[in-house]
Amino acid sequence: MAIHSTTIICVRRDGQTAMAGDGQVSAGQTILKGNAIKVRKLFSDKILAGFAGATADAFTLIEKLEEKLQAYGGNLTRASVELAKDWRTDKMLRRLEAMLIAADKDKIFLLTGNGDVIEPEEGVIAIGSGGNYALAAARALLKKTTLPAAEICTESLQIASEICVYTNGNIRLETL
Repeated sequence: MAIHSTTIICVRRDGQTAMAGDGQVSAGQTILKGNAIKVRKLFSDKILAGFAGATADAFTLIEKLEEKLQAYGGNLTRASVELAKDWRTDKMLRRLEAMLIAADKDKIFLLTGNGDVIEPEEGVIAIGSGGNYALAAARALLKKTTLPAAEICTESLQIASEICVYTNGNIRLETL
């Protein structure tokens, strides 16, 4: 599923987990809003979540993730797997067009409607139309610098905003 119109990146380095998202909301070729919040903290500020895709669909998925986190005592792995199972099998949820990144201080997961719960090997993952640009920038910064996770997220997203027309430089950053 190709999700356009946003960029979300998550990086874990040296005990810090950071997630950043741009603020652009687009409808086709038109920019509708420039300061949307697509990254937030959940479960008493212990979990980060960011989304790309249809906003209402993503909000529904974030609510479901919060329910799963409550049900499993904040265990992100278990909550993510259970959400992915529900997302794939539930008639209403499987029609939702969005992707999520969820992270805690130890793990990062990409969640999709195909039932995927993917943990990146290198501690960095990105989604959305500018995701590949941000991911490439973050990987280079991880290899070539000692910048902390938060700065890598911000710089990577800024680079993506200079390349992707669906990504702006209005960056929202959250850290754990």
